[in-house]
Amino acid sequence: MNIIMMGAQGTGKGTVAGLLKQGLGLPHISTGEIFRKNIQENTELGKMAKQYADEGKLVPDEVTNEMVKQRLNEEDCVNGFILDGYPRNTNQAETLDNILAEKNTQIDLVVNLNTPQDEIIERVMARRECPKCKRVYNMILKKPKEGEICDDCKVALTKRADDTEEKLQTRLDTFFKETTPVIEYYRNKGIVRDEEISISINRFGEDVARDIINSIENK
Repeated sequence: MNIIMMGAQGTGKGTVAGLLKQGLGLPHISTGEIFRKNIQENTELGKMAKQYADEGKLVPDEVTNEMVKQRLNEEDCVNGFILDGYPRNTNQAETLDNILAEKNTQIDLVVNLNTPQDEIIERVMARRECPKCKRVYNMILKKPKEGEICDDCKVALTKRADDTEEKLQTRLDTFFKETTPVIEYYRNKGIVRDEEISISINRFGEDVARDIINSIENK
């Protein structure tokens, strides 16, 4: 089963992907992790990616596509995968189709998570992080046991520097501009599953993941 996770920051995409990983036994592959691994291991692709990042430029599709291709060729992806953060544009989507065609497989499901923007902003503004262990909390959905103190390290939690309403709105605008064509690309293939995660309808990541796993297992 080859799955792509789509959803803006704050929709609970990571939570759903993690639960699907556990329930389906598939690797959860994020482009952020692929970039970090290549840079840490000082691979040729990592060197190129770091150079662009250091210059404040976007990493070209050619570099990103090759990193993803190499990751999908690893042994743990033989029975499928959950892609998170890729593809970000239709060029990457078309390249992914070609990569998978070489392996005689294809994308089976695109999970498109939706949450009202005002709720996304509220969630992200409530996010806190432990400066020591980097554990992430949310003062609305995932509170620490005591005030704003990390449960494990017992140190004061901090707020990320870029977690401001203005910067978040910019990220959301960019996300929707870039990914709407990608979602439509897959919608035309008939493989998009739209899911809403919202406090207002009392539906959360656990509910979505459970429903997806049940539908896959009962096919």
